[in-house]
Amino acid sequence: MNLPIRARLTTLYFAVLAVSFVAFFWLSDLGFRRSIEATVDNASRTNLETIRRLVLANSSVLEGDKLQTELSQLAGLWANGALFEVAGPDGKWIFRSQPFQRIYPALPEVRSGGLSFATVNLDSSQYRIALQRVAVGNEVCEIHAAVPTEPFDQALDHFRLIEQEILPLLVLLASLLGYWLSGRALAPVNRIIETADLIGAQNLSSRLEVPKARDELRRLTETLNAMLGRIEASFKSITRFTADASHDLRTPVAVIRASAEITLRKPRTQEEYRRALSTILETSVDTSELLENLLMLARADAGAAGMEMRPVDLSAHVQKARERGAMLGLEKALDVTANTPPEPVWVKADAIAVDRLLLILLDNAVKYSPAGGRCEIALSRSEEHAEITVRDSGAGIPETELNNIFDRFYRVDRTRSKNTGGAGLGLAIARWIAEMHGGTIAAESTMGAGSAFHVQIPVQAKS
Repeated sequence: MNLPIRARLTTLYFAVLAVSFVAFFWLSDLGFRRSIEATVDNASRTNLETIRRLVLANSSVLEGDKLQTELSQLAGLWANGALFEVAGPDGKWIFRSQPFQRIYPALPEVRSGGLSFATVNLDSSQYRIALQRVAVGNEVCEIHAAVPTEPFDQALDHFRLIEQEILPLLVLLASLLGYWLSGRALAPVNRIIETADLIGAQNLSSRLEVPKARDELRRLTETLNAMLGRIEASFKSITRFTADASHDLRTPVAVIRASAEITLRKPRTQEEYRRALSTILETSVDTSELLENLLMLARADAGAAGMEMRPVDLSAHVQKARERGAMLGLEKALDVTANTPPEPVWVKADAIAVDRLLLILLDNAVKYSPAGGRCEIALSRSEEHAEITVRDSGAGIPETELNNIFDRFYRVDRTRSKNTGGAGLGLAIARWIAEMHGGTIAAESTMGAGSAFHVQIPVQAKS
């Protein structure tokens, strides 16, 4: 049903109210009829009891004129249309009200000592009759006391007429009220929609107005504001990523172009051509590495960078990483050491990704350690995690920068980064690899005393 929420709420409100009102009036009608029946039965029973006492008071002269006279006087006193008839022991009528003397449908047989009721038409009017046999001495008389139901029927008909007139009006008014209430209830939603329509790439810092009432709409607004905050942060990150990527790609392309143009301006010696080609090759290798890292991060963002997880002994990979680190540190005469437990440390991981993670951390440690310094890679194990720690003896990282070093293209000291190389993507890739293994990566540093990177990966028993 492609209706607005307000229309659907009103329709539902209308349906519920219509069913509720119909059920209410039906139950009221049923209760009214039951009440009328009880009232009429009580009235006819009361009249019958009055007649019974009168008959018992004249038990000695059942067939005399005295009883008939008193019954006639009683009938005259009842001006509300009540009727009755009394039959003697021989079945002959001692007294009968005028309508009983006309032909009317046969009444049900009266049980001895019991009281029964019947509804019949007398003189074109409906009556409720109470019937009972009464023991008078050794004789048995039969008494019929009738009460007209027409006043009650008229009241019931009047009630039903009111129902027919009021029910549609009540439902209509209640539906209009429901339409108005639903509009009031959805007004904050409309404001949210209007504000959200105004938010675009140029004003992602705008937020929705939070309602004062602590209800579902407030929770929705706070959730949407939180989502807008995440979108704004992601948008800024993408914008910064694009700008940094453009800058870092523009520089090597400019170097390659300048080297080629300068070399081709005039004839050069073979050695000059070799130096120019070496510069172009070195720059091309760096650019290829940058593009490879960008491609890996793009695949990671798209969820397309799959990993082959299998049991891996981290001790062996740490030792292999130490050997690579030692080769990287030869030029600076760095002391690269490794500390691993005597027993294997098994984790479920992608071997190639683990090697890349360790190489990224050791490469950073070698780059930022001074000549003759020290780099250490240590492996330890707890009940739930294996922890790899890579320490260097460099200048350290300011505490205010520690939360940002894992962002893409982020470099603590861009001037120093030009000397050490790199585009600021290594630690971002390292964090992604750690998270893909269900682990974490964190850094701590002391200015002038070096930095330490801690990687935790869940351990797994060897299968």
